[in-house]
Amino acid sequence: MFRHLKSDIETVLDNDPAARNSFEVVFTYSGLHAIWAHRLAHRLYKRRWFTVSRLISQISRFFTGIEIHPGATIGERLFIDHGMGVVIGETCQIGDNVVIYQGVTLGGTGKEKGKRHPTIGNNVVIASGAKVLGSFRIGDNVNIGANSVVLREVPANSTVVGIPGRMVRKDGERVKDRLDHTQLPDPVIDMLRGMHKEIEELRAELERERQKQSIAGGDQIR
Repeated sequence: MFRHLKSDIETVLDNDPAARNSFEVVFTYSGLHAIWAHRLAHRLYKRRWFTVSRLISQISRFFTGIEIHPGATIGERLFIDHGMGVVIGETCQIGDNVVIYQGVTLGGTGKEKGKRHPTIGNNVVIASGAKVLGSFRIGDNVNIGANSVVLREVPANSTVVGIPGRMVRKDGERVKDRLDHTQLPDPVIDMLRGMHKEIEELRAELERERQKQSIAGGDQIR
């Protein structure tokens, strides 16, 4: 028990340069308070004390702004920075040395049953406002960019950004974007090209009619 408490405090000191000492961390870091409350709630949850465990998690949510379902499994050295608005679902599993920033949701899509929430590997960083939704795995050493929405599995050693989330780096190498943003279609240009084509066709049709009339006039004169 005390080993976990010491490790949690050291995790904050290691990850947050603004943390000055253990006293400040223990009494002012809401992310740490939420993790400690979850450890207690999770123990009760595993003993099937569901109502009491939910009560503890909701009290923690009221004081910290962080909602961790007591059924969620978290590993060693989880660091929740700032933390306000973080939501972690019931069947979510989080590995070791994970960093989560404010506004992150590790949730479901509402379509799954049973295992509904993501599994987060080791050494993962999930930036502010990111949403990871669904029952799939985020590999080890993954970075998820701010405000990204991840809806499918992410391989290890990757960086994911955007809505929906797309992989931009893998094993330290930049991944070529399948969508060439320099060749995006322009609907206005496409419309003007279509109008130009129609005008040319009309001109050609008028020219053919003139030629017919000219030939017909020449025949009448003869």
